[in-house]
Amino acid sequence: MTKESNRMRRISVLLADDQPMIRTGFRLILEAEGDIDVVGEASDGREAVAETERLTPDVVLMDIRMPNMDGVEATRLITRSVPSSHVIVLTTFDLDAHVVDALRSGAGGFLVKDGPADSLVEAIRTVATGDAVLAPRVTRRLLDRFAGMPSETAPTVPPRLDALTARELDVLRALARGMSNAEVGRELGIGETTVKSHVARILEKFQLRDRVQAVVLAYDCGLVTPRSAPTPGPR
Repeated sequence: MTKESNRMRRISVLLADDQPMIRTGFRLILEAEGDIDVVGEASDGREAVAETERLTPDVVLMDIRMPNMDGVEATRLITRSVPSSHVIVLTTFDLDAHVVDALRSGAGGFLVKDGPADSLVEAIRTVATGDAVLAPRVTRRLLDRFAGMPSETAPTVPPRLDALTARELDVLRALARGMSNAEVGRELGIGETTVKSHVARILEKFQLRDRVQAVVLAYDCGLVTPRSAPTPGPR
């Protein structure tokens, strides 16, 4: 399926934020797009879970900080009960410890609330196809700052990496450095299709939802550390 054909399919979105003005702003941006439908809104985490179960949207835009239930817990419940709905978490600050918890809980990526409108739209289209939204420089700063912090959603004992082949370990290290499939292929001297196959096997072996969780796994297991993972250059 081509990128253009991906954009032709309609994408249903649920907005979860405790501020009505924020929801209204997002709705106006998204409803101006011909392929995106805002199918519902939620003002807290519990309502977000209930509305996701009722509406099964393709994408949930989830604020991190909400009353009754925060976005981290709501994300964890949604990814378990409605796996077809993909969550993008929203934060006011790009360096937010709760974002890492949300990624560990199954979110497909995160966005800063004051980011450009076209980034929001493109992220929704990307996540709706099952891919992850990784903004390498911002995500790297997040993981570098918080990877060593205790988390309720981090595994008590990280899974062993013995199940991975040497090449799969190379691919996982590259993912944790914020590389795209094309960049991984160039670095390792393999085709992009082969990279995608390795990524798929990594996700399958550890029952991970997407490459965001693979990156978090690499940090949790000590495969890479903030000091050994240089910041990617400009995209």
